[in-house]
Amino acid sequence: MSAFRLTASLLTFLLAPLAAAWAQTERPSTCLAMAQATPGVIYAAFATPTAASAEPVDITYAGHSTYIIETPAGVTIATDFSGAHGASPVPRVVTMNKAHGTHFTRNPDPAIEHVLPGWNPEGGPARHSLLVEDVYIRNVTTDIHRYGTMEPDANSIFIFIFEVAGLCIGHLGHLHHRLDDSDYAAIGRLDVVMVPVDGGLTLSLDGMSEIARRLSSSVILPMHRHSTPLSAFTSRMGGGFELDFREGRTITVALDNLPRRPTIVILDGV
Repeated sequence: MSAFRLTASLLTFLLAPLAAAWAQTERPSTCLAMAQATPGVIYAAFATPTAASAEPVDITYAGHSTYIIETPAGVTIATDFSGAHGASPVPRVVTMNKAHGTHFTRNPDPAIEHVLPGWNPEGGPARHSLLVEDVYIRNVTTDIHRYGTMEPDANSIFIFIFEVAGLCIGHLGHLHHRLDDSDYAAIGRLDVVMVPVDGGLTLSLDGMSEIARRLSSSVILPMHRHSTPLSAFTSRMGGGFELDFREGRTITVALDNLPRRPTIVILDGV
């Protein structure tokens, strides 16, 4: 064996465990604005896909703040899961936030493979970095109002990145405060964003519309509406956003079918 081949084999042997660990714990993302942290680095694994590989992702409104996301590989994810919505069939992944009992459950079905709380039960910020087949899931922590005080890093915005589909989807959770520049940098690009529009229990409608405008996602999916008129949110978004009322509860999105103008899509039941 030549010295070159021996060196290459040795490097492969040494780096393989590191690569495996990286795949399980941390994946770079085209959705994350990485230029400031890692200038000049291009991550081939999450490079922009060709049109032929832009596979569709189904998003179904289940109720309250729960959307069911189904990836091209068939992985199902339920957001802000309390068990009241989206429990059947059993999703493979659930995310939760703890502002109220309608956004989490203390007794998730044991058949759920991955339960991701938006808070750290041991204190400090939660940190999720999980690859499940064709979807990578990470979180950005936010603060919440609890018992008259602001509890830091107690909830999370969850971000779902689809390696094959090339889409970046975000769920703002039970967001209680405006975001700063560091939050936007940590979130990165979102092609689709799910936004609470109750205007009271979460952030005000002025604050939430400000966030939605700045994210400028191609598709905005309202949720957590309660009795708030949809017009109270949509009127604050301005003329740069289209309105699309759907009769069904499911929207199918892919990189090659995203609307040309940012669009607020209201699914049945919202």
